[in-house]
Amino acid sequence: MRTLISTAFISLDGVVEAPGGEPGYRNAGWTFKDVEFLPEAFEIKGREQKEATAILLGRVSYQAFSPVWPDMEEFADYKTMPKYVVSTTLTDADLVSNWGETTILRSIDQVAALKETDGGPIIVHGSASLNHSLSDAGLIDRYHLLVFPLLLGAGKRLFSTTDKDTQKLKLVEHAAYANGLQKQVFDVVH
Repeated sequence: MRTLISTAFISLDGVVEAPGGEPGYRNAGWTFKDVEFLPEAFEIKGREQKEATAILLGRVSYQAFSPVWPDMEEFADYKTMPKYVVSTTLTDADLVSNWGETTILRSIDQVAALKETDGGPIIVHGSASLNHSLSDAGLIDRYHLLVFPLLLGAGKRLFSTTDKDTQKLKLVEHAAYANGLQKQVFDVVH
């Protein structure tokens, strides 16, 4: 079974919305305008590209990333990696042609079937709503979190608010950086 990894830039109060400056959110761009950049704090982002073998995205994140990530040098390893987009509305005509093989999945059941295939880790970037559904279905195996020392208040959150049984996490890697960022890597205890 493949490992499904959710990776996120997250504020201390759990917000993941518009970290790179996506329009429509009051605090958009909070990862680079409010916290000093330290390259060592972002080492995990490069490692993710080397270790992942596929990307899983929700429709909204796909539509935000696909116009820009294919041409960004810092995401070069993702260009040829297979991509999967969970959407009930996208069609093949909506997919960009310069970002490698992309498959549309129509349900969380199809994501569960993808996890059962041979291959290495699948990484989920952004995709707050998709993360909620994946977590509620028990499909996330690991969280890679870069926690920013900010309280953003309103905004999309990474974690589901569904009333469910406690889900235990095991801290497997952590670090704190001079700019206040914290790296937290948790395995989900299934």
